[in-house]
Amino acid sequence: MELVTYPHRALLEKTRPIETFDDELRSRIDEMRRIMHESEGVGLAAPQVAWSAKLLILNPGDDPEADEVLINPTILKRRGRVMGDEGCLSFPGIYVAVERAKEIDVRYRTPTGEEKVETRADFVARIIQHEIDHLENILLVHRMSPADRVRVKRDLEALTRPTG
Repeated sequence: MELVTYPHRALLEKTRPIETFDDELRSRIDEMRRIMHESEGVGLAAPQVAWSAKLLILNPGDDPEADEVLINPTILKRRGRVMGDEGCLSFPGIYVAVERAKEIDVRYRTPTGEEKVETRADFVARIIQHEIDHLENILLVHRMSPADRVRVKRDLEALTRPTG
């Protein structure tokens, strides 16, 4: 696994629900954790490592033991609205203001298959919404205002330019 950046096709492939909770899944989760921490991110969705699965990892703090894994997550309810700057590991160096719900109720499964429903707020809610966007093929570029698209146009063009 490796981190992919825009416009990699994996970022727009339909993701599939996870149905098997086994050692292979745990191994992929461990690899995603490694990539997220090495990249200094606070969240990572499976499509960002070219894996078309409904899985995300988040860790809003500095404790690597505090990683959370949400499998097949669904937002059940959104409350409040708040603007905030967001970046994305698949759009390195690009930050734009994005409106998100201030608080969400999210249903998901853990790596052992246990189903949970929890309320999340503020920064953690923002991370979860951003990563679920990835699972639904909605990218940071899709959330940008027209003004932000103009402001980051050169950065986006640099990502789409062929290398080599």
